[in-house]
Amino acid sequence: MVRKISREHVPFPMPDRSHALSQEWRNLTFMHWEVEPSKLKPYIPENLELDLFEGKAYVGTIPFQMKNVRPRFLPAVPGISTFPEFNIRTYVKRNGIPGVLFLTLDAQSKITCWHATRAYGLPYRYAKCKLKFTDNSFSWYSKRVSDGAILDGECRHIGEKMKAEPNTLEYFLFERYSLYTELNGKLHMAYTLHEPWVFQEAEVSIKNNSLTESYNLGIDVMKPQYVHSSPGVYVLTWSIKEVEL
Repeated sequence: MVRKISREHVPFPMPDRSHALSQEWRNLTFMHWEVEPSKLKPYIPENLELDLFEGKAYVGTIPFQMKNVRPRFLPAVPGISTFPEFNIRTYVKRNGIPGVLFLTLDAQSKITCWHATRAYGLPYRYAKCKLKFTDNSFSWYSKRVSDGAILDGECRHIGEKMKAEPNTLEYFLFERYSLYTELNGKLHMAYTLHEPWVFQEAEVSIKNNSLTESYNLGIDVMKPQYVHSSPGVYVLTWSIKEVEL
């Protein structure tokens, strides 16, 4: 059964048409770094603008669990609909709509890596991943099969749970309700709907981060400047549409 989600907190109109997928994003670690915009520009599609907060660009590396991913009106499938994902993302905008752009989405799901790349243009890559969760911590390990890029570490929750206030860095990083992607050489976007994020400050211990290092962003990949954790959200996503230029 599809859960009802308020749209009042979304800063732009959502589609009138029905969503395509429902899913959950669970047990997330958010690691962010300030990045020189020039380092990110090679990854930004033409006609898409890098979004800045107080003149600064950011990149995030986020290990988490994709849970119960399923098309509208179809059930989740054991062994297929839930899997680990480790993505790297930055923040962009077009026509006044802020969103997320993924540099990679490393996931232990061959079906997702095959389908989402072809249907959405999303840069999924297959990886062997492990996630463990306790009341106080998350631990994660991922190794991309194609080139061996690794993310290995642990997150410990240290702050009180909260929601982001408007005009703060946390609001800029968290409250994103669209994503952008290129498919067949054309810019597309998709809407994502969920309740506002509940998160807390956290700290990480990283053993290996050749995953983020492989993008040559000029940052200390072992020491993220901002770390948060979240139990996650229930999400509705819409099919992509071509962006009007």
